Amino acid sequence: MPDATLTQSMLILVEDELRRAVALAGDPGLEPLRAMLAYHMGWEGEGAGPAAQGKRIRPLLVLLTCAAAGGVWEQALPAAAAVELVHNFSLIHDDIEDNSPLRRGRQTVWKRWGIPQAVNAGDAMFTLAHLWLLRLAQSTSAETALAACQILQSTCLHLTQGQYLDLAYEQRRDLQQADYWPMVGGKTAALLAACTGLGALAAGAPEARCQAYRLFGERLGLAFQVQDDLLGIWGSAEMTGKSAESDLAAGKKSLPVLFGLEQKGRFFQRWQQGPISLEQAPAVANLLEQEGAHRFTQAAADRLTAEALQALDEAQPRGEAGQLLRDLANRLLQRQS
Repeated sequence: MPDATLTQSMLILVEDELRRAVALAGDPGLEPLRAMLAYHMGWEGEGAGPAAQGKRIRPLLVLLTCAAAGGVWEQALPAAAAVELVHNFSLIHDDIEDNSPLRRGRQTVWKRWGIPQAVNAGDAMFTLAHLWLLRLAQSTSAETALAACQILQSTCLHLTQGQYLDLAYEQRRDLQQADYWPMVGGKTAALLAACTGLGALAAGAPEARCQAYRLFGERLGLAFQVQDDLLGIWGSAEMTGKSAESDLAAGKKSLPVLFGLEQKGRFFQRWQQGPISLEQAPAVANLLEQEGAHRFTQAAADRLTAEALQALDEAQPRGEAGQLLRDLANRLLQRQS
């Protein structure tokens, strides 16, 4: 993450915006609901603090894009908070669907309060996002707020479509690379495209530049996901925060796995035999690498990275915010294994 006074100022105001949005859930007698949301956001409870809050990459993308597109970034704060709330709504529900007991080293909401209350907490987070986005009518215009609502609603549909495919793919054995892109386009790229699109919209940028910023966000999301797939098999535990072989052991149908399956070689034969243990994963990863999956996946990440940066060039980002936006993209896209 760029270390700059501008981004620090943005993060301080984003956090304040998020706290005020979440406070809306705490009507009289409903303080426990607000506390559940505040716990998930990393503000309260055991283990609360910066490590539990996440990096707030998505709101930073909104605000940096707004400033780089020539706007007053403070006017985009409602949109920045809204995308972070949508992101966290999806995390609460993903943790339930994935049966994940931990997030950022703490118990997940469903593990601590049960599945029914966690579903409701996610729904509350989703609703707060859309309520808060309407504040763009005050900081910009009613027309901009309406356009922003359409962007975010469409994005939420894409998110749920991507999640549907991800869950449906768990039971399928006939997947191909062509099946991969709609899934990650919904789960990962859609929200990043919304971030850059909302930032440009709040700045009042011309439509051509708004399209360039949206394309930048989309390709950024795709490149990030492909690199995540690469690191999920061949990355270091220090870099990924998990076992480097956990994706193979989990049976995740990532891009290198789908490439390997299409080769119909030794990796395909091993995959057909059943689950891969953590102990077996290094040898299976070596099979994948021998069959060209690492080289293929890295090439895909490089291509998408180049497309993202080309779209950013076409958007013509300005000033300090433009450089910080480029720095943030490079940091996200140049993680090393």
